[in-house]
Amino acid sequence: MKLTTKGRYAVTAMLDLALHATEGPVSLADISARQEISLSYLEQLFSRLRRHSLVISVRGPGGGYRLSRSADEVFIAEVVDAVSESLDTTRCGNKGDCQNGEKCLTHHLWSDLSDRIHNFLSEISLGDLMRKREIRNVADRQNQKQSEAVNTRRLIDQASA
Repeated sequence: MKLTTKGRYAVTAMLDLALHATEGPVSLADISARQEISLSYLEQLFSRLRRHSLVISVRGPGGGYRLSRSADEVFIAEVVDAVSESLDTTRCGNKGDCQNGEKCLTHHLWSDLSDRIHNFLSEISLGDLMRKREIRNVADRQNQKQSEAVNTRRLIDQASA
């Protein structure tokens, strides 16, 4: 089983959004800078997340996105499902046609594994992840790095003015 970039980036972006929710709406440009995810890719992902009512867009100056409900009520499986990411571990896409149109010997094993992975991710909320010290440490490092980059840009702009 391999979770592709789409699912990984969606979860990462949603966690970033949750971590910065107290600052007001979070811009995709800020998420892009902190997480090193293409802005256009984030726009595609957030379009799907918005359609699944996981985020709310805020227009105008200072706009961006915010979670549609508390971080403790947004589960990782919902995020993965919203971007149409498959957690299927079967070779056949769980259609049961993995061996010349028939189920293979291990179809049910891999299907059960897919169900367990989905159930596992259904039990973990963004809030759960936010409370992990390791995640807070990474977020603090990313915020510091972004702050330094902003300050460097200001100095360059002042010097060139």
